[in-house]
Amino acid sequence: MSNSTNRDGSDEIAQGLSINWMSMSDAYSGQEMWKSEDWAAQDIWGKELAARIPKEILGCKAVSRDINFSSKHKMEKFRVEQKVLLNDQVIEEWTFVFGFVIPNSTNTWSSAIEAAPDGEMLPTEVLSGNTVIE
Repeated sequence: MSNSTNRDGSDEIAQGLSINWMSMSDAYSGQEMWKSEDWAAQDIWGKELAARIPKEILGCKAVSRDINFSSKHKMEKFRVEQKVLLNDQVIEEWTFVFGFVIPNSTNTWSSAIEAAPDGEMLPTEVLSGNTVIE
C-alpha cells in the first residue's frame, strides 16, 4: 500500500476508517439508553470524548453496544480492545472481534456486555466522573 508509514498498511487503513456513531441499549428490552452525536465528519482519533451515560444503564442485566463504522479498505481480524479505568486504574479489559471488513462498506457492530451479578456492581457514586473507557 502506498503512502503508508507502516509496512503492514495500518496507517492507511486507519485513515480510511470512520466511526460514525455509537449507541448503548438495554440488551433485553432494546430500549436505547444513550447515543453519541454524529462522529462521521469529526476527527475523533486520539482525542478523549466525554459521554454522559445515564446511571439507569447500570440497572440493565446486559447492555448492547452498537458501533456504526465505515471503512475504505479491506480489514482482516478487525477488533476493538477496550479498557475500563476507575481513578486511572484498569478494572476491566475486553477484546471484541468483528473479523473481516469488506472494503468501501458501512457496518453496524453489536456487542452484548453482561452486567456483574447483584452485589458485585460498583455504586453509581463511585463510577460517576471517575470512569474512563479507552
